[in-house]
Parts: sequence; structure tokens; C-alpha cells
Amino acid sequence: MTMDDVRHTIPDTPVRFMDQLRFHIRQKGLSYRTEQTYVHWIKRFIHFHKLTHPKDMGRSEVQAFLTHISVNRRCSVNTQRVALNALVYLYRQFFGLDTADLDFKTARQPRRLPVVYSRDEVARILAQLDGTYRLQVALMYGSGLRIAELLSLRVKDIDFDSNNIVVRSGKGNKDRTTLLPQDLKEELKLQVRKVLKLHQRDIEDGFGEVYLPDALERKYPKGGRQAAWQYLFPAGGFSKDPRSGVERRHHMHPSTVSRHIREAVKLAKVLKPAKAHAFRHSFATHLLEAGYDLRTIQELLGHSDISITEIYTHVVNRGNKGVLSPMDRLIPGTQINEPTPRYLFAA
Repeated sequence: MTMDDVRHTIPDTPVRFMDQLRFHIRQKGLSYRTEQTYVHWIKRFIHFHKLTHPKDMGRSEVQAFLTHISVNRRCSVNTQRVALNALVYLYRQFFGLDTADLDFKTARQPRRLPVVYSRDEVARILAQLDGTYRLQVALMYGSGLRIAELLSLRVKDIDFDSNNIVVRSGKGNKDRTTLLPQDLKEELKLQVRKVLKLHQRDIEDGFGEVYLPDALERKYPKGGRQAAWQYLFPAGGFSKDPRSGVERRHHMHPSTVSRHIREAVKLAKVLKPAKAHAFRHSFATHLLEAGYDLRTIQELLGHSDISITEIYTHVVNRGNKGVLSPMDRLIPGTQINEPTPRYLFAA
């Protein structure tokens, strides 16, 4: 098991180029996922140009690289945009150069509708899962969590009194709260008891410490051994911290959850892609169907822009709340009570 969401140690005064870049990204307060993405694409850019230093390259080299990943590697428009963002950060933020001439225009990105499971499909998938895996999928659907957010939850992030779940350092390195489904409270309490029992056993075996981000580790040097900081979904074994080499129990790996989701979707005979993120999409869509406004759903999902949330208005099942199909008017002997047009969603 690897701790691939833990920042690697870099020198306090970095000398190597990539260490200097990582140091700069961390000073800017960007998330580790963003750091990993930017470093990945900048390395690919450098290797594509045969290890030429980025400071010796410019617009033509950026355009050649983006054309390569588009034409030769057949990367999507969105992937090209991520790569461009990484390179713009490198030149504008890190080197402090004018990047106006780096504004490479990609092809227009086609709009793809999200995969959404119906309520019946969600129920059928959950019926194929047991124990911890059922609870994890139920939380992604019931609270709108991303899989990384789910697995990063600590014991203290579940507030049973206020019926809230605190999501810390979510996408964009932002904190937010989302709702705690009433139907899952007892299962979550049982999960917490299991975690605390495992934590006590780890302490007796000479372990019991979990990873804390650098700032928190300095602020709470003994926090990693406290029950409140333990992961809600701990891994089955120990992992080596890439910063210190200390063996710790990290959270469960996303691939483990994804594998169980794929098996459950197949057994449930749901003929849609088996994606963990589809439960978050289903959460948003079903809230829209229930008449909740976009602004509320935006806050629960943690979207920075409401236009991102609006994509769900295109997949919502309007049923008798929307437009009546002309085909329904052609069925002989059928009484059609046309619904009164009304606005369900906030503008």
C-alpha cells in the first residue's frame, strides 16, 4: 500500500529545478493533487524537448508539445487544457514571465453529460455491497463526496450532533460541509467504534500514528496518535511515509473501492459505466429532481462556479414536472392530464 497522497520531503533550500518548483507550488498553497498534476506535465514537456531547460523555451515549444499530445497521443481537449495550465503556471508564476503569447487555443471542448444512476440502480448496486464498501458508496451517494474526499475523512469530521460531514482540503484545497444522511448514522457510529478498536490495537503493537499535513504536524506534534485524527476508512496494513520512512496506517486506497464498485455494478446488471464519481453525480441530480435549488447543491458539492453545477439540469429526470412528449399524445384511449408549467429550479 502506497501513501501516494502524502507530500514528499524537499530540502528547505532546494537546489534542483523540480524541488524548486515543488517548493514554489507549496508556498502558493496549492493542493498536493495540483502539485502532482503540474509536475507530471512539466516533466513530460521537458522530456519531449530532449531535456531542454524550460527557461530556454517558449511559445513554439509549448505549441509543439500540446499539438503532440493532441494529435499523436490523442489526448482530450480537457487534458490539453490541464497541460497548458501547468505550463502557464511554470512560466507566469514560477519564472515571472509574460505569458500572453502562451495563450494557445485548443479546440472547443465538447460538452459531455455526467453518468447518473437512477434511484433504482443505486439501490440495486448497494444491494450487491456489504459492510464497509456499502457504507462508502452510500456516503458518496448520500453526501455527494468525491472518492478522495471520502477516503480522507477522519473520525472528527463526522458531526453526529449537527448532522454534518466536514470535508477538509477538498478540490481547490477548500474546506466545506455537506449533509450526513440520517439513514447512515448508526452504520457510521459502528464504523467509528471499529476504527477506535483498531487504533487501540495499533498503539499496543507500537504503532497508532497517522499522517498529518506538515503544518498540522508542527502545530499538533502528538495529534497523529489521537483517536480523533484516525482515518474513518483505514487501510488493512501499514505503509511507509515517503517523508520520514515511518510506518503508519494510512487510509484505504481508491483502487480498492473502485474495484468493489465495478463488481457491484456488474452484479446489479446496471448497463452504465461503473464509476465512483457517478454516485456524486447522482446525488446532485436527484436533489434537483426533488426541487432543491442550484445554489444549495453548489454549496454541498463545493463547486466554485454555479455554471459547473448547472450541468445537472441537463440530465435531471423531469417526469411529469417537465415537457410532455408529443408521442404521449398519440397513444389511443389514453387520458393525458397535462401538467401546469412551473419553474422548479433557481435561475
